[in-house]
Amino acid sequence: MHLKVYEYSNCGTCRKAVKFLTEHGIDFELKPIRTCPPTKQELRAMLRVYSGDIRRLFNTSGQDYRALNLKETLPALSEDQAIDLLSKTGNLVKRPFVTFEGGGLVGFKEEEWRERLLKS
Repeated sequence: MHLKVYEYSNCGTCRKAVKFLTEHGIDFELKPIRTCPPTKQELRAMLRVYSGDIRRLFNTSGQDYRALNLKETLPALSEDQAIDLLSKTGNLVKRPFVTFEGGGLVGFKEEEWRERLLKS
């Protein structure tokens, strides 16, 4: 399985995720989320993974999220508007953002990652 991992190098959670992948010998490609955010297609695929819960794709603890007052305005955005915003502003995307054939993961919860990536 080949993974594409969108990450931010100064993010402790991203570093933990990369360490997990490395320790388990999982092949992955790193992408800098700030300069190369996920595509609209990848965001839509991840939205399906998380049953249409658009909020799960947002970095709700980030400064950009707060600066744009998305806690209040996100519910009023259409899915297309939210996807467009995420695809243009990597800081808004919850990280790490991981895509692979047939699925994906957002954020790093070791138990969830073990379940989804280490099934053999």
